[in-house]
Amino acid sequence: MRFIRLAAVLAIAVAAALPAEARHHAPAKPRNVLIFVADGLRYDSVTPQTAPTMWKLKTQGVDFTNSHSLYPTITTVNASAIATGHYIGDTGNFGNMLYTGYPVTGANGAPITFQEDDALLGALAAHYNGNYLNETSFIAAAREAGYATAVMGKVGPTAIQDITQRDGTGTIVIDDAMNTPKGIAISPQIDGAIKAADLSPTAPKTNVPNTEQQQYLIAVATKVVLPKLAASGHPFAMLYWSRDPDASQHSAKDSFGKLTPGINSASGRAGIKDADDTLAALLAALKAQGLDKATDVFVTADHGFSTIDRHSKTSAAAKIGYPKVIPGETPPGIVAIDLAEALAMPVYDPFNQNSPVDYKSGQLSSFGSAVLGADPANPDVIVVANGGSDHIYLPGANARDLAPKIVDALSKEDYISGIFVNDALGDVPGALPMSAVNLRGSALTPQPSIIVSFASHPIHGCKPLLMCAAEMADTSLDTGQGMHGSFSRADTRNFMAAAGPDFKAHFADPAPVSNADINPTLAHILGLDIPAKGSLKGRVATEALKGGKKVTVTKGWQSSMPAPNGQRTVLEYQRVGGTRYFDAAGFPGRTVGLSPH
Repeated sequence: MRFIRLAAVLAIAVAAALPAEARHHAPAKPRNVLIFVADGLRYDSVTPQTAPTMWKLKTQGVDFTNSHSLYPTITTVNASAIATGHYIGDTGNFGNMLYTGYPVTGANGAPITFQEDDALLGALAAHYNGNYLNETSFIAAAREAGYATAVMGKVGPTAIQDITQRDGTGTIVIDDAMNTPKGIAISPQIDGAIKAADLSPTAPKTNVPNTEQQQYLIAVATKVVLPKLAASGHPFAMLYWSRDPDASQHSAKDSFGKLTPGINSASGRAGIKDADDTLAALLAALKAQGLDKATDVFVTADHGFSTIDRHSKTSAAAKIGYPKVIPGETPPGIVAIDLAEALAMPVYDPFNQNSPVDYKSGQLSSFGSAVLGADPANPDVIVVANGGSDHIYLPGANARDLAPKIVDALSKEDYISGIFVNDALGDVPGALPMSAVNLRGSALTPQPSIIVSFASHPIHGCKPLLMCAAEMADTSLDTGQGMHGSFSRADTRNFMAAAGPDFKAHFADPAPVSNADINPTLAHILGLDIPAKGSLKGRVATEALKGGKKVTVTKGWQSSMPAPNGQRTVLEYQRVGGTRYFDAAGFPGRTVGLSPH
């Protein structure tokens, strides 16, 4: 018997859509599609003053007032969902830092790879016959159907949108690593057009705010890529991934050590403006070329955002002094260190040929990740740091014995709020199964054994709530800078809006929508029938389309049995048909947006 209690489900008063609305159809007229991703844009960041272009688009088109990022609320996690329309249990893209189970050449032999790197991403795809996601992306399906296709923007999530295209001959792939040794190949025609437009062959380096890089890439988009798509003689599908406001919120330098203003600082606001200006330039270019009336525009953010608070009263790691770490704050690798203390295991650095890490003397493993156990070549525990959540892998035969011990130890830490255990390890008090949040499916990559979400809290004297959350993070960034990845509503609440010939006008959609719904919705508009290997799929947001009816929404919650110390992982969700949307999860009282239970 699974030790989970399900709350009574409350139906919200909206009428059911007809199943026939979700069937694929041929569009009455050729349509173009532009997906614009404003990395890290929070819903409440968009106002008439801060982001006038996005404000106008959502008020004149569809405002998704109940939007969702997928958990873990990490960039490449949601990039895989935007690309494929599948939840993470199917795509296997569990984090920006991903355990592979084999030595990665570009990672100095560590069995961990970084997804925001074209070379490492290409090597991962090659390991899985060219497509580690194991699903067909929207851009790939459009390309195969004869559409002209292009993806542009931030390195990593851009290439994920058509992971099988890396030679420059199909989808145009341009990111901020272009024409560098680690970049993806660009066709001679595109390279020549960039030079003919008197633009540099390489992008400026990322900065805070990221204005210079954003302006360069939008010049490439409007002077080279969009004209080429327009001249192709075919309808087009394009995705543009704006690095800001994410870059400016992560690396904001005007609130070190302080929660206020945190990421609501001048740097954060400048990042929002960068993203809005980029979208404005794209829309202006569409209009100038007479493409606006035949183009559906879908704007989303991969995740929300929180201000970092690296304080803990319970962590053993916080009581050890480390260079470049403010006394009393937690170091990168907090989970690995605290588990080493709780399990009495030595620590090794997988990125440094499994060299020992004397953490008690101030040493730290690389990037917060570590292996634990007597034999680093055959570890008992592998910890992969991912910002607002960490992934734990238990590759040994003792996994079933270790899992309850790890959950028990972490449930006692004040910076943990929510633990999910792989279903294969059985029921563990204090934790929910990974399947509860769609993290168990048809993925090719190794599944984590345990995923832990970090605690979050409101920042005193700051409003509105979801613009004013602070969270623990396993990162080298400091208190006062920005992070995401947790299961707080501040991180799951992203910005989403749409406009164009197939979307309703002046419509505020109250139904839950997520990044996994973008692919099926746009495929429905274009009449694409995209085959699926996994079953964890998003839905067509029929209620947002012209002629679409309201959908029935239900709400519910799910709780684990308590850990020995009484902590329970609680999940709050919504449902439309068979599609689930995850609002917030964690230990009651430690997660922003989670109701008392």
